[in-house]
Amino acid sequence: MSGSIPFYQKHHRHYDRDYRSRETKSAISQYQQSSSSRYSAQSSSTSKGIRAATFTSLDEVGLSPLTKRAKPTYLAMDKENQIIGYVVPIFRGSQEFASGLSDTEEARAKESAAYLARRDLFTSGVEMERMEHKSRRSIMRESAERISLNKRIHDNEEYHKRLNEDSLMHPPEFVIKPRSHTVWEKQCVRLHCTITGWPEPRVVWYKNNVSIDPMAHPGKYKIESSYNVHSLEINRCDFDDTAQYRVSAMNSNGELSAFASVVVKRFKGELLTLFVCVCFLDTDAEVAGAPGAPLDVCCQDANKDYVIVTWKQPAVDGGNSILGYFVDRCEIGTTHWIQCNDTPVKFARFPVTGLVEGRSYIFRVRAVNKSGMSHPSRVSEPAVAMDPADRARKASAPWTGQIIVTEEEPVEGVVPGKPRDLLVTEATKNYVVLSWKPPGEKGHEGVMYYVEKCVSGTDSWQRVNTDIPVKSPRFALFDLAEGKSYSFRVRCCNSAGVGEPSEPTEATVVGDKLDIPSAPGRVVPTRNTDTSVVVSWEASREAKELVGYYIETSVAGKNVWEPCNNKPVKATRFICHGLTTGEKYVFHVRAVNAAGISECSQESEAIEVKAAIASPAPPYGITVLECVRDAMVLSWRQPTFIGGADIVGYFVDYREVIGGVPGKWHEANIKAISERAYRVSELKENMFYQFQVRAANMAGVGIPSLPSETFKCEEWTIAVPGPPHDLQVLEVRKDSLVLIWKPPVYQGRDEVNGYYVDIKEAEADFETWRGVNEKATSKKYMKVCDLKEGVTYVFRVRAQNKAGVGKASEPTEPVLAETKPGTMELAVEVDDNGVISLNFECKDLIADSKFIWSKNYQEFTDSTHLTVETKGNKSKATFNAPSEDDLGVYSCVVTHTDGASASYTLTEEGKFTFIPLKSELAVELLEKGRVRFWLQAEKMSPNGKVDYVFNDNMINQGEKYKMNFDKNTGIIEMFMESLGKEDEGTFTFQLQDGKATNQSSLVLIGDVFKKLQKESEFQRKEWHRKQGPHFVEYLGYEVTPECIVRLKCKVGNIKKDTVALWYKDGREIKANEKLDFSEGTLTLEIAQISKKDAGVYEVIVKDDRGKDKSTLNLTDQGFKDLMNQVFSVIANSSTQLKIQSTEQGIRLYTFVNYYNDELHVTWHHKDAAITFTDRITSGVVGEQLWLQISEPTDKDKGKYAIEFFDGKGGLRRTAELSGQAYDDAYHVRVASHGMTHLSLFPPARLQSLNLTCNIWGDPVPEVTWLKNERELVSDDHYILKFASGKFASFTITTVNTSDSGKYCILVKNKYGTESGDFTVSVFIPDEEPTKKK
Repeated sequence: MSGSIPFYQKHHRHYDRDYRSRETKSAISQYQQSSSSRYSAQSSSTSKGIRAATFTSLDEVGLSPLTKRAKPTYLAMDKENQIIGYVVPIFRGSQEFASGLSDTEEARAKESAAYLARRDLFTSGVEMERMEHKSRRSIMRESAERISLNKRIHDNEEYHKRLNEDSLMHPPEFVIKPRSHTVWEKQCVRLHCTITGWPEPRVVWYKNNVSIDPMAHPGKYKIESSYNVHSLEINRCDFDDTAQYRVSAMNSNGELSAFASVVVKRFKGELLTLFVCVCFLDTDAEVAGAPGAPLDVCCQDANKDYVIVTWKQPAVDGGNSILGYFVDRCEIGTTHWIQCNDTPVKFARFPVTGLVEGRSYIFRVRAVNKSGMSHPSRVSEPAVAMDPADRARKASAPWTGQIIVTEEEPVEGVVPGKPRDLLVTEATKNYVVLSWKPPGEKGHEGVMYYVEKCVSGTDSWQRVNTDIPVKSPRFALFDLAEGKSYSFRVRCCNSAGVGEPSEPTEATVVGDKLDIPSAPGRVVPTRNTDTSVVVSWEASREAKELVGYYIETSVAGKNVWEPCNNKPVKATRFICHGLTTGEKYVFHVRAVNAAGISECSQESEAIEVKAAIASPAPPYGITVLECVRDAMVLSWRQPTFIGGADIVGYFVDYREVIGGVPGKWHEANIKAISERAYRVSELKENMFYQFQVRAANMAGVGIPSLPSETFKCEEWTIAVPGPPHDLQVLEVRKDSLVLIWKPPVYQGRDEVNGYYVDIKEAEADFETWRGVNEKATSKKYMKVCDLKEGVTYVFRVRAQNKAGVGKASEPTEPVLAETKPGTMELAVEVDDNGVISLNFECKDLIADSKFIWSKNYQEFTDSTHLTVETKGNKSKATFNAPSEDDLGVYSCVVTHTDGASASYTLTEEGKFTFIPLKSELAVELLEKGRVRFWLQAEKMSPNGKVDYVFNDNMINQGEKYKMNFDKNTGIIEMFMESLGKEDEGTFTFQLQDGKATNQSSLVLIGDVFKKLQKESEFQRKEWHRKQGPHFVEYLGYEVTPECIVRLKCKVGNIKKDTVALWYKDGREIKANEKLDFSEGTLTLEIAQISKKDAGVYEVIVKDDRGKDKSTLNLTDQGFKDLMNQVFSVIANSSTQLKIQSTEQGIRLYTFVNYYNDELHVTWHHKDAAITFTDRITSGVVGEQLWLQISEPTDKDKGKYAIEFFDGKGGLRRTAELSGQAYDDAYHVRVASHGMTHLSLFPPARLQSLNLTCNIWGDPVPEVTWLKNERELVSDDHYILKFASGKFASFTITTVNTSDSGKYCILVKNKYGTESGDFTVSVFIPDEEPTKKK
């Protein structure tokens, strides 16, 4: 057994560090003592035994070599088959060590044997045989002991070799880092991590970079460390535990830290039952876009050299589909990870082979997509590579400390039989897994197996594992051709040989048998709490071996999806937590199995996150406030859970109790009552009654309360008042709170004139009630001070009248004296106008929360004194006109929160004497660059005065400063003609009106002052410039549709004597146009602009009042910008690209309004620039830009474009030369041939006119001649001919003036039409010289 256990397992904590224990050493010494005694006492028998044993061993070696056996199970059994220990087998070695003795010992034994043989020559054969057997047993014991000791020495040496300090020492490393948590208050949270390192690191936990000392906080923190696993447990978390936690590991080789955050959330409101679900998500991958780590790595079907590793797909795929997974293994006791598969596997299941029997392994999985690799998953539980039957036996075999030495006689080997029940348990496109049962006949040895495969349809069997047979009855075959069909069979083998093959399997096609599940059905979200939503969906219809579902959410309209669960859920309902209150979300779901993750379901409808509305819980604490002969006044307490909506009313029921037996319930009120007190009428005097109350909100009426105590209906006649009721606790702080109540319904003989408040600790006895106030208070509220932080209290109130103090009220619920995190106080502000306001902020609002303002704890609705404005989580109460009547205690309570409230007492000292301002001190620039400082007061009396201060120095009216104070409007002004460097500083206006004061300052320093000073100087210069002719609009340019560049500017304040002069590069230009005085616009037009027109243009306007000039730089970049605008106009004027057939081939052309030599155009064919050759040329004729294609071929077909460059995006005109357009251009080509001649002679000798054309086309086109758009018919005057399908001629026999006109030749075939136009003019010689065309 020791041979199969590696050194690092023998020294593992689960194994005995000394393979042979002290009991073993003791047994060995006993064997040695017994051996020596037997040698001395029975030397004769021993020598014979030695000789016999020696020769027996030699004979065995020479004649019958031992067969190779399977590894036996070394367990010792008693007669009842109970395991009592382990067995050390006899070592069978070569001939040299068969006896187990050294050469010297063997020689001495032989001499002793010879002597004893001679002495005992005549000893009986029976006695010799007995002694020989005993001697042989002694030799075997010594041999076993020696082997054991040698093995121990060897293992000890190997162990210390591996403990080389230099190779083991390494800095700390986090195998598993702590993860962040979000929990509710009062819950416990545990942060844990796994750290390796040598020497063993020292681990310290920190909270917000402050080390955590569990002794300083008994019961709060618990730190544990066990076998490299370290944990920090925080008990009963509160809001203060929200922090960043750090764990630091340090040894002599370095230090390393990891971080995790804990967020403690407070539940808003009290629920009868609270279910909490916390979802933990993986940390972000190291590579952006990489997937999350796989989950739940498990080992299944572990055997001697084989195990199946399974896992679950991660919830986050990084935005790209997962390409597959890599499986890694690590042997227990080492830190070396080995990748098991060379290519990623798609299935979430993989068979790992090649394990070493008897060794333990852990596994991890990594996901990969096109962006990169994920973090490794958490490691699996250790798996031992061994036979499951041996594992079961070893699990039940205790170590007894006994070593039983047995002798195994050699047995002749037997060839094993056929394996049984061969099956294909799993088939994917990456691998096929086979399983079978061992043969029934396998001899006394263990068996191993050979696996063979055969392509279906052939008889050629090929052994898969040719080198090493497998030990496990499981085997995974890789590198099979996908889509092919195979059969498989297995053979057993041992030292005796290879057995017959098993029955072959059915033909198996290599490919994935498990499909990815279909997308889940309809997804329905419903409200749950103000931070969670319940999502339910229809299960996938086609989903085999379903693992579960992943739910993802996105803020509506953003399409940014985030996972809600880190592990798949098998149910079709899930609560998504951590959502933002008031935000709208959408959800979709994906199904998961081993084959992969399905497509997303359809997106759900958007849902707003807010608490679901439910009917309220039952009220409680029903008491009687007053009783008369036929009526009772009841009071009760509000339910602990109001159902997420305000309670709109209560319903009271009552029943009679006769003889202790209650009757039927009756309704006391049909219409809901809003108060928590109600008079139940029409009762019977001296009868006993029970009551129950139900609360109602917009969701419905809740369940009734428990029946009250039994009350007797009889009139109260006591003199003292009844108990106060409806006690409420507000403004709870660590040392104080405010208690309010309502007066008793039953007054007694006299009116109530005061109240007493009692207090005691919640857990204290009844006798510990003590008074808070010695003197009765007339108010129905009281602030209780001097509380002890962290102590829980209860309160009650008693009313008094002249007759005495009445019955105490019911005590309040226990109240803990603490200031809750985030508690805000009510703040008082006075703005610069003297307006007093009270401000309160609450961070724990929900959608239905409201700010309730009160004075002296009575809610006010009168807005004449106070104006309330609420925005978001802030509310502001502003005094309209403060007066003596406004003194008192002002408080604000926020509903639907955990008691958020605060108050402020406005006293006489709180009143302020202030001059309110309508506007603060400001500055502005006036005409001529003058500077005006001004402010406006709300109201000032005629006795008011103002002091002007600059840099703490008083300034007065003078040449530099001009002051003005209009007491009717409250406007205060100060003027300065200009600002100098010495005027940089702070200006202040100080106001005083009787005892009321105020002031306002304006700081003008740095860039602010420089900017104001520069603007003032500019305004002053502008004013002086505008006193004479000046430019209203400075010189600029525009390009007309005719590509004329027009320089223009606009002037103002001109007269008849005003002149305008144009200059270019300092030289005067004589403009064609005169100055237009009516419109005041000057223009200079440049036609056919070119590079010679670049330069600096300047225009000056002047008269006797002054002059002004404007300059336009049209050089370098300025000229380029101008030309680009010209090119843009030219490009936009271009016509669509047209196709024309010519005698040489095909021409593409476009016309522009104006062509400029600087215009840059590019011809394209099929979106590629055309390289010009002798066959393909381009050019410009007038305003026509053309591209000529001579002798066109099919390669010339395609899309053509001409691109005009204008410095920006450019403009393209395109034409498609293909299909019908190409055929038309190719088959109909008309060219004018020759020149039309007309000679004019005196009228008596009129001549004829002849025109000829060469025409080609296939089919031969039809020819028509037109005059003034009317068809001509051949006659004596007009002779029309068309010869050989190529030559068309037109002849006018006798020319006269009536033959003048527009003529046209029209050719046409099925591919198209082409025309040629010409004009004939005939003149009388005496009238005008002849013109012929």
